[in-house]
Amino acid sequence: MKRARSIADRIAEFSLGFVSAVNLLFVLVFMAVLLIATGRVRAEETACAGHDLVEELAERDPALLEEMQEEAAAAENGRGLLWRVEGRQGPSSYLFGTMHVSDPRVVDLPSAAREAFAEAGTIVIETTDVLDEREMMAAMAETPGLMMFPPGEDLTDHLTPRERDIVSAALAARGVPLQSVVKMKPWMLIALVSLPACELERQEEGALVLDAKLADQAQAEGKRLVGLESIREQLEAMASLPMETHVHGLIGTLALKDRTDDMIETLIGLYLRGETGMFWPALDRLLPDDEATAQSYAAFEEAMVKARNRQMAERAVPLIEAGGAFIAVGAMHLPGPDGLVSLLRETGYTVTRAD
Repeated sequence: MKRARSIADRIAEFSLGFVSAVNLLFVLVFMAVLLIATGRVRAEETACAGHDLVEELAERDPALLEEMQEEAAAAENGRGLLWRVEGRQGPSSYLFGTMHVSDPRVVDLPSAAREAFAEAGTIVIETTDVLDEREMMAAMAETPGLMMFPPGEDLTDHLTPRERDIVSAALAARGVPLQSVVKMKPWMLIALVSLPACELERQEEGALVLDAKLADQAQAEGKRLVGLESIREQLEAMASLPMETHVHGLIGTLALKDRTDDMIETLIGLYLRGETGMFWPALDRLLPDDEATAQSYAAFEEAMVKARNRQMAERAVPLIEAGGAFIAVGAMHLPGPDGLVSLLRETGYTVTRAD
């Protein structure tokens, strides 16, 4: 038996950790439910209970599954997690898609990725700032306005009366008064409470998400460790989205209720099968959809995926030129015409699937 941590503890320990996974926050922002626990929690109460909805479609709605598969098949570079990048000189580098969770199935690298990691002299992740508590705290101290509302403004200023009732009731049902989190911007609140209880439990017990595990292993083996972004840049990218997008995401998370575990399991299943081109069809077909959601997706994709892809590709060039790099970024950054695989090819590199 273990006492659940306070919301303040969770803010300090989880929120910034997941900022490094902002690409996966696309999923979390629009589909996760509040999982703040109060009182005492038993381990058996936090077992993972999700179902892979894509697999279930084979029996429940094969026509929808076929439609999704056709869309995924049309996605550029929509299969595969490991890609060999051949530079103009020196040894080849590798691009590897990660998922920012600590699920044992995810953190256990496929053999081809293990071999590529072992060969590499430089390990590259999205940001190394999250590995240093002082760097994270400094970023928070320097840019509080990216995460918290300024004096005289709070979350309720951006909610309609109906939305306020929805948020207040959902939080109260979990023992969290709205006023206790009212100064947090919506995306920060969602990042704090959006993962399934089983994932939170693993991380509370010290399990590392895949990217952090790769960084930890790199340091243990004396490899060079490099980040493509700063945590401040990631915070600024998330905060750049319109407030309406954040509020819509918060309301959307509450509407999903107990479907969060299923969606996370669905995405894990797609990831393990290397079906990166299926991420968007799954999100589009399996989540509640309306015009506001579509607009939010478009805004998120541009700010958090496409714009960051361009920046990461540019910063990866000198590492690829030096050779022997293992570049690990969220798998959602790989496919599509604006994905890293295509962008690196446009830069002049030969990029081929290696798994």
